[in-house]
Amino acid sequence: MELKFSHVDVLVNNLEEACAYYAQILQARISRTHIWERGGLHVRYAVALIGQERFMLVQPLAGNLRELLDSAGEGMIYRHCYSTPDIEKAYDELRAKGVQPEDENGKPLTREHLQSPSGTRIIWLPKRFGHFSIEILEEHSLEAFIADSFSACDSY
Repeated sequence: MELKFSHVDVLVNNLEEACAYYAQILQARISRTHIWERGGLHVRYAVALIGQERFMLVQPLAGNLRELLDSAGEGMIYRHCYSTPDIEKAYDELRAKGVQPEDENGKPLTREHLQSPSGTRIIWLPKRFGHFSIEILEEHSLEAFIADSFSACDSY
């Protein structure tokens, strides 16, 4: 499977405050705010870009990430995200290795349902080590999403 590191996801209590902090302290460029709501999971998030490196600041409003924030606290890096040129091939390779990809709520994900609310095709590996999660996104749609996110940015 061809993978390239993309970003980490970080839990925050207040998205605006976190974005303003990283913009001021590290001169991070901050994307516009996005909302992800599906299957009981509801978050607000933004991409922070420092040079070519990026991370996502995620404010959970409901669902399993809200529960994780409440129990683990703010600032937790809970996910490493990778991109791949062929998400269906990645899905098939995982299945061939006996791994059942999941959705954002830990439910089995079928090959036909890889589309996310953001438009990027995506899969998650089952959590094996505590709360730590691995996400695999389709490279082309991820990069288009990131570019679009910075085309009309919130300002800090």
